[in-house]
Amino acid sequence: MSEIVTKFFLDTCRPRRPLRRHCAQATELCAILASQHPDNEAEANIVPLTTGSVAEFYIEPMLPYVGDVDIMFHFSTWLAMPRGHPPPTQLPAEFHNYVKVCEIVDSHLPGYVYLELRYLLTECIDDKYNYFEYDNGLYLTHHTYGHSENSIHGPALLTNYLNISLGLLPVDNVHCVRCLSWPAEAADWPSRHRNWPDSSTVDCVVSNGCDVVNVAHRQCREDEWMGKYQWRLSFSRAEIVLINSWLPVQQIVYHMLRFLLKSEQLIDSVDSSERVISNYHIKTLVLWTCELKSKSWWTERLTVVRICVELFHTLSDWLIDAWCISSTTVT
Repeated sequence: MSEIVTKFFLDTCRPRRPLRRHCAQATELCAILASQHPDNEAEANIVPLTTGSVAEFYIEPMLPYVGDVDIMFHFSTWLAMPRGHPPPTQLPAEFHNYVKVCEIVDSHLPGYVYLELRYLLTECIDDKYNYFEYDNGLYLTHHTYGHSENSIHGPALLTNYLNISLGLLPVDNVHCVRCLSWPAEAADWPSRHRNWPDSSTVDCVVSNGCDVVNVAHRQCREDEWMGKYQWRLSFSRAEIVLINSWLPVQQIVYHMLRFLLKSEQLIDSVDSSERVISNYHIKTLVLWTCELKSKSWWTERLTVVRICVELFHTLSDWLIDAWCISSTTVT
């Protein structure tokens, strides 16, 4: 039976067609965001990026695998950089002539940081930037982009630009500050021993840098200062590159685990703040397994059913050892 199920999934999870409805919706939403401007910064642009399931999956299973459209966006007038780095002299074309640069300052919690305003970059000749240093100790606060508190879920702003009655998916917008450099908090990731990914994929991930999203740790959200000024490192760009480099069987297993958790209501909770397991835990589980297990483990030894069983045992161990405390752990 396991072999039959494996053959069924391998035969039916074909490469995704490029013009699926949710992909077209994501493209339209990015165009809408890109045509707008931040509040009080009429000359600045909004730069969007499709993330989440729409960007991660390159297979198309028979059962649904996309519940919403996730879009990250940053302003062309703001930039983050690791603490102690010199200010950049050149920037990608998406950035404005005047860019405020914040240094990433560690908090007492891994993966959570503060953004201290340090430099103003001004573009001069030959597309190069000069910089002026701030010395005022200002920290960047969260930006809700005109939304009420009821529409905020973690770092996401819940938005419906289009009519959901037409069969379109709900939208999660996440405001971030772009960081063009790989952060010091993940300095050991590129060089650690692993079976996957290969060196070219690692180089691609590192060259994309990361983002900083506007959400505080759950233990700090009620604090008057940290709740407004604490941010979280985001590696969504890295995850898109990594998951798109997976073998088809790895993407199938990822989809199966996500669907099983949702169908068995293991993710849902009456109080979402007490949620133990999320899709991000499943993603982390499969990413770690890809690093630890050889290619033959995925393709020769086991069926997809057996792989899922073994990963559920691993997840069980994580829960028993209380490793699944937060879905924001930097791995």
